[in-house]
Order: sequence, then structure tokens, then C-alpha cells
Amino acid sequence: MTCQSLIYQLIVLTRKKGWVLASFCSEEAEILYQLQGVNKVIGMKFEACTGISQSRLELLTLLYHADEISQSDLQKKVNIDSAAVTRHLKQLEAKGMVSRRRKPEDNRITLVRLTDQGRERIESSKKEKERFMKEMLANVSTEERRLLIDVLARMRNNIDNIEA
Repeated sequence: MTCQSLIYQLIVLTRKKGWVLASFCSEEAEILYQLQGVNKVIGMKFEACTGISQSRLELLTLLYHADEISQSDLQKKVNIDSAAVTRHLKQLEAKGMVSRRRKPEDNRITLVRLTDQGRERIESSKKEKERFMKEMLANVSTEERRLLIDVLARMRNNIDNIEA
């Protein structure tokens, strides 16, 4: 059993029992656990509140600001693997929010654009997203928000510099 899997099992056990995790492992492990938990819960709650996943909303938002874009360029901008982008676009197309077509000069390229229905969805989602963020940060002071932004930005920079 690896150290990481042992820590994970310990985290799961402590949460089930209601124990304080910090007494069992490092602060670093607790921070990682909390970040993973927040990320997971945000995704689920965001979709439940807005009716659309963060990934799909990000795709629609990028399309909202572009007239038409190639699917591969869109994939690069959202930094999601191409299979996931294709899957999301297929579902958005089935709901009438995007349209896709082949580029006449190069049949290998798929062009994507937002439909009127997709544009309306983006505009209504803005309000839902604002409400969600406001509720999520309801009891977090302005100073704490600034500190959180700073800490997360530094962590992101550190992660970017880790050699894989």
C-alpha cells in the first residue's frame, strides 16, 4: 500500500467517524483533502443550481465571445481533452445550443458556433452563476477572499512548476 493510498483511507475513515484529521496527518494532506473536497462539491452544487456543468458553461462562454471557432482551437482554450470536448459539444448540439459544421476548404476541421438558444442560455446562466458564487462566499469577508485568491494563485504557480 502506498503512502498516498494510506493517507486517503485515513482521510475517509476520519471523515466517517467525525474525527479531526489534523491529528492524524500533516497540514499539507489536510489542505489537499479540503481542496479536493471543495472542487468536487462545487462542481456538483454548481450544476444542481445552474442546470449546466462548469465545463459546458465554459465552452458556451468561449463561443459567446467568438463568432465561430474550430473545435480544436476551442479544446486548446478550455484545456480539456478532445474526447471530452467532443462529448460536451455533441450534447450541447442535441440541446440546440451549438451548431457544428465542416470547414468547406478543409473537411478535417469542424467549426463550432453558438446558436440563439445557446446565447439565451449563457445570458440566463450569468445570473445563476452570480447567485451561486454569492451564496458560496456568503460568510467570507473581503479580506479573506483576497487572501484566498493570493494563496490559491501561489499554489497554482507552485503546481505549474512541479516537474512531472
